[in-house]
Amino acid sequence: MVMNVTFLVVPRFNMSTLMTMIEPMRIANYLALKPLYSWDVESFDGAEIKASNGFTLPAKLPENRNRRGEIIFVLGSWGAESYRNLTLFSWIRRQAREGARICSVEMGAYLVARSGIFSGRKITTHWSYAPGFQEQFPNIDLVEQIYNIDDTAMSCAGGLAGVDLMLRLIGEAHGEGLADEIADQLMHHPVRPATAPQRRIMGRGTDTLIPIVREAISLIEQNILEPLSIPDIAEALGISQRQLERQFKHAVGCTLVQFGLLLRLQHARVLLISTDLSVRDIATASGFNTLSHFAFSFGKCFGRRPSEYRLAWPEHENAPSWPGTLSRFLQALQNRSTTKPLEVLRKDRL
Repeated sequence: MVMNVTFLVVPRFNMSTLMTMIEPMRIANYLALKPLYSWDVESFDGAEIKASNGFTLPAKLPENRNRRGEIIFVLGSWGAESYRNLTLFSWIRRQAREGARICSVEMGAYLVARSGIFSGRKITTHWSYAPGFQEQFPNIDLVEQIYNIDDTAMSCAGGLAGVDLMLRLIGEAHGEGLADEIADQLMHHPVRPATAPQRRIMGRGTDTLIPIVREAISLIEQNILEPLSIPDIAEALGISQRQLERQFKHAVGCTLVQFGLLLRLQHARVLLISTDLSVRDIATASGFNTLSHFAFSFGKCFGRRPSEYRLAWPEHENAPSWPGTLSRFLQALQNRSTTKPLEVLRKDRL
C-alpha cells in the first residue's frame, strides 16, 4: 500500500529542508519493486508559494478529506514566528483529531503550537529560534535535539535532520535494510538518532571538548537570564578560576566572558525578531544590567542598534540576514582585546 504524505507549507519556508524530506521517499520508490510513497505540497496561502531562497513552488489548497494514518509535515521558516492564519490552525487540529500524524518542521513548530496540539508534549525546533519559541510557548517542553517522535505528534529541527527523521520512519515501515540502502544512495553517514545534538560549538564538536569545558558551556547556556560570574562557574565545577579560564580559552578560542557575551547577544537577537517584548525587557531577559550596556554591546557586535535590527525584517523580504557570524565576532574580539570597551566588559558578569 502506498503511504501518502502531505507537506503543508507557508511563505518563506525552507526549500532545502523540504527536499531533504522528499528525497528519501523518492529513493525508496526507486529501490523498491513498487512505489511505497506519494506526496503532495499544500498551502492555505495561494497556488504558488515563495520559499526563503526566492524560488516558488506550486501548491494545492488542502482538501477536507480524512487522512487517518497519514503524516502531515508542517513547514515554516522565516516569518513563521508571527504567522497568523486561523483556518490553518483549525485544519491542523481537525486532522489530528481524525487520526493524522502531525510533524512540525523547523519553524513550523510555531504553527503547530498555535493549533494547540503540542500542549504538554516534548518537541524540538531549530536551535537558533529556541529562545523566542520558549518565550511564546512556556508550557511546551522544548528540547534541543534533531527530531522527536511520539504516538501522534512529531517534530523536526529542520535542515539535514529531515534526512535522519525520514530514514527512521522508512526503517520502521519497511525495514532497516531499505533505510540503510537509502542512506548509501544519499551518502548520508552516520545516520543520527533522534537525540543527536543540533549544534557544534564554535566549529568544534562538543564531544571533542574536555568535560570541564562542556560543563562550563552548559552552565553559561542555562543561566542567560541571571549570568553566573567566573568564580561561581569555577566553584560549581570544582576547579580553580585560573585553570578554568586557561582550559576554556585553549579549547574554544575565546574567554569565558567573551563566550557568555556572545550567547547573550544571540539570545537577544532572537527575542528581537520573534517576540513583542520591549528592547528594555529583552535586555533584562538576556542578562544585561542596563539598557545602555546592552545597546552598546549589541551595536559593537552587529553594527546596528537593537531597535534598528528589529525593524530590519520587513515582511516582503524572503531571506533576512543573520547579523554577523560567530567566527567574525571572535576575530573582532581578538582584534580589540586591548581596547577600553572590552576591558569594561571583562569586569562585568558573564
